Amino acid sequence: MPESAATAPTPKPFRSSIMQIEPQWIDYNGHLNMAYYNVMFDRAIDELWLELGIGPAYKKERHGSTFTAECHVRYLREIHLGDPVQIFVWLLEADDKRLHTFEEMRHATEGWLSATSENMSLHMDMNARRVASFPPDIQQRIAEIAKAHSAVPRPEGIGRNVAMPSKR
Repeated sequence: MPESAATAPTPKPFRSSIMQIEPQWIDYNGHLNMAYYNVMFDRAIDELWLELGIGPAYKKERHGSTFTAECHVRYLREIHLGDPVQIFVWLLEADDKRLHTFEEMRHATEGWLSATSENMSLHMDMNARRVASFPPDIQQRIAEIAKAHSAVPRPEGIGRNVAMPSKR
């Protein structure tokens, strides 16, 4: 059973709570330091994991968790102190051991896109500290959410890689 009071998933990306930038996260350039984009993306994923039933209670009671195996962040527009942030998360694909997510960080009131993060997470058996299959009830919940998210248009930027622009 999910840790939150989740109902049947709807065809829209998951929306995090609205978050605030913390003053110590601002770097000498006067904007959010790159490391803290990941902190905010991770906080949003934690909120989604509660909907999937794989949050802190899952770790404590069932000895499972997730580890990030890969992450690709794109910084598109500066975020500053005082800017409210909301993160939209798509669960793009999943199998019995992996979750592929894509996140957009947006200004919570103006809606413009600041950054994206594409991630591959692995399910872990925390007793063995090895990759393991999700339990069947969790796999079912993940499949429900992934199906609902598949009905939503895909955001731009999925599957991009880091490379220099090609010269013709």
